[in-house]
Amino acid sequence: MAVRTRYPRGTERYAKDLLDVATMPRTQVLALLRLARTLKKKQQQGVPHRLLRGKTLGLLFQKPSTRTRVSFEAGMNQLGGHALGLPMSDIQLSRGETVVDTARVLSRYLDGIVIRTYDHAIVEEWATEATMPVINGLTDHSHPCQALSDLLTIQELKGRLKGLSLAYIGDGNNVANSLVEAGAKMGMRVVIGCPSGYQPDQRVIDQARIEGHRTGASIEVVENPQVAVKEADVVYTDVWISMGREREQTRRLRVLAPYQLNQRLLQRAKPDAIVMHCLPAHRGEEISTEVLDGPQSVVLDQAENRLHMQKAILTQLLSRKTRRG
Repeated sequence: MAVRTRYPRGTERYAKDLLDVATMPRTQVLALLRLARTLKKKQQQGVPHRLLRGKTLGLLFQKPSTRTRVSFEAGMNQLGGHALGLPMSDIQLSRGETVVDTARVLSRYLDGIVIRTYDHAIVEEWATEATMPVINGLTDHSHPCQALSDLLTIQELKGRLKGLSLAYIGDGNNVANSLVEAGAKMGMRVVIGCPSGYQPDQRVIDQARIEGHRTGASIEVVENPQVAVKEADVVYTDVWISMGREREQTRRLRVLAPYQLNQRLLQRAKPDAIVMHCLPAHRGEEISTEVLDGPQSVVLDQAENRLHMQKAILTQLLSRKTRRG
């Protein structure tokens, strides 16, 4: 049974790649949210939606991954396409071949590629050199697919995005950067509670505040976690020791200890606040087991929605390549 999906008008104005939320038009974010809801409903109803039949997606991961990798692989399969893992040890990049040459060659084989790496400049170089869509599966700077799927979860559970208050507590890492960008795009109040020296990228904050003038969003950065979570609709945290930061473990655990999301801190938020964590979680560090497994936690809904948003991203970007011919 063929399924017709209505693509948003103006799709041709969207960028070829998805590197961060800040550079996406707001209309594209709204289109992804609509498409993700549609695809999720079709899956729940058992309605086939093989919109990417015959397409092949490459997965080039230089960092470990569970949710990002599995959601992209499963999503591509459900859309009728094929996902191809590209271990660094198995390709010539590991032996000195340039990104320029690799990107140009793989563009002749693949319909799109997801890259998970350290330096954000690497995905930017891929996007410049590849003719196929390049999707940022995570860099040290940003995690756009995570933030977009988080918008989907919040919208589902709260019924809206604009005007909601999202408090992020802990290390102002790549997830925090993308949540700031996403919240600004959707007119939310985003409050980051973190110690000095652990704030999100100041350029991200500055750009988000400019975006907020257009959308009605507000972006705040405070040091007091209790101030940050006060009357929040959404309370979010992430690991304190991101990949590549392991040598800073002792200092980070000491400095960030007052920022643990526990029941006492959660009581400062609204009674119906939801708790989010992009996982994996280090129980007893950035979040208590009581809160992670508690009635306000939506981390499993959040993890599931990675699949549905990933499918929306793939459909939006990879199908456009076909329509352009």
